[in-house]
Amino acid sequence: MFPSRSRQTVLFGCLTAGLLAPLAVTALAGTSSAATAITVAADGSGNYTTVQAGIAAATTGTVITIKPGTYQGQVSIPAAKSGITLQGSTGLATDIVITGKVSQAAAGSASGSATVLNLANGTAITGLTIQNTFGIGSQALALYMGGDRQLYRNVRILGHQDTLLSWTGSSSTRVRQYLYKSYIEGDVDFIYGNGTVVIDSSTIKSLDRNSSNNGYITAAATYAGNPYGILITRSTLTGPSAAQTVALGRCWHPSSSTGASGQVLVRDSSLGGHIRQAGAWQDMGGFSWKTCRFNEFNNSGSGKSGGTSDRPQLSAATAANYTSTKYLAGSDGWNPVQ
Repeated sequence: MFPSRSRQTVLFGCLTAGLLAPLAVTALAGTSSAATAITVAADGSGNYTTVQAGIAAATTGTVITIKPGTYQGQVSIPAAKSGITLQGSTGLATDIVITGKVSQAAAGSASGSATVLNLANGTAITGLTIQNTFGIGSQALALYMGGDRQLYRNVRILGHQDTLLSWTGSSSTRVRQYLYKSYIEGDVDFIYGNGTVVIDSSTIKSLDRNSSNNGYITAAATYAGNPYGILITRSTLTGPSAAQTVALGRCWHPSSSTGASGQVLVRDSSLGGHIRQAGAWQDMGGFSWKTCRFNEFNNSGSGKSGGTSDRPQLSAATAANYTSTKYLAGSDGWNPVQ
């Protein structure tokens, strides 16, 4: 079975999508025009040889272009580094790999395990791979998204348990992130958190644990007062797992908080046969999945709902209020949607 879901530390811790135009994402993220340009190259042909050194030198509006190579070690984008862009130089995400191998058990917190810890507002990341190669045995984040108005385009995010976290530390603070034409893989709760995240036109791959229970795609802990948690739209859910062994998600109440009511909508997407029919949404930590807000709309593929009562479907009228633009607009009208 899986490691215990000891997520309390999160509260206290701080394929390739194709050739795209990386410079265009700066404006989409809501940042200002580039104040400076920095080149990172592992071979010494740029301004810096590590991504972290480039971030340290960046100011608001800086575009950091990363040349092909494998960049070992964890990267942190602190809150003070708002409005910067990290872009792979080739547009091919497999060419630029930021890689770490730290588990949450070893680090003592989710943030401490993350290969990329992004706490800054208004950042854009495009055309690269972020991975945590720890493997099975502990939560181990590839990407921790803790800032508002973050944009990820043509990004590969690879891990096993807890690959991708969207997190806000306060019910009064909302963070929004938009992932477009990207690729995410993992097995247990590998898209999770209490922030507002839209995954659009992307591929989500569930890895095979050689089990009758091959994991859960999402684990939402959206605050009850936030109508928008995790949206998966226009995407493909795939995996090598046996038929009906992967759940769409389970209902996470961090530290048994009754203030959480996770919200997940999977819509307009193709679902593979690895998705469960019965038990597509799962209980967690003693809380029924019905204490969360789980729904689907207009999906296709062999894993789409067969009409059972435990696969709730939105009506077309209700679904009109649960679009990518609605999730991301907030009070400032942010609209990075492609």
